[in-house]
Amino acid sequence: PEKLIPTVVLAAIEGKDIPLYGDGLNIRDWLYVGDHIRAIRRIHEAGTPGETYNIGGNSERTNRSVINTILSILDRERPRSDGHSYSEQVKLVTDRPGHDRRYAMDASRLMRELDWTPEFSFESAIGETVRWYLANEKWWKNIRSQTYSGERLGVLSPSERGEE
Repeated sequence: PEKLIPTVVLAAIEGKDIPLYGDGLNIRDWLYVGDHIRAIRRIHEAGTPGETYNIGGNSERTNRSVINTILSILDRERPRSDGHSYSEQVKLVTDRPGHDRRYAMDASRLMRELDWTPEFSFESAIGETVRWYLANEKWWKNIRSQTYSGERLGVLSPSERGEE
């Protein structure tokens, strides 16, 4: 669990800093996993072999907006013991070099030719996703204890950059 949503949820409930890369205005197109699975099934069942179908949610959000939404859900679902908002844990960090400013998919062909649309709004899906992480602590703690401890990936340490 090292992508934006799990990183934010887990850092928040563990009382750690919540990283917001760059200015937080990087844009991503969000799609609930259940909708993604439905799209793959639809392509398998009705798509033309050899053709390309982009899968997307038509739900672009800035990273800052996604983080704020997650933290609002956590403030309601699992308030901090000190009564403060999780938003106090957000810390700006340097973005990695070459990080794309925007990831977006044009899923219009899939929607038009195969009559597929997402069933879940971002707002309902993000709430369900956050609640899933809260309910499955044993699962993610097991993963972190074996293979991944939540450290930032894809950047060089100061010593690797020759800065120490």
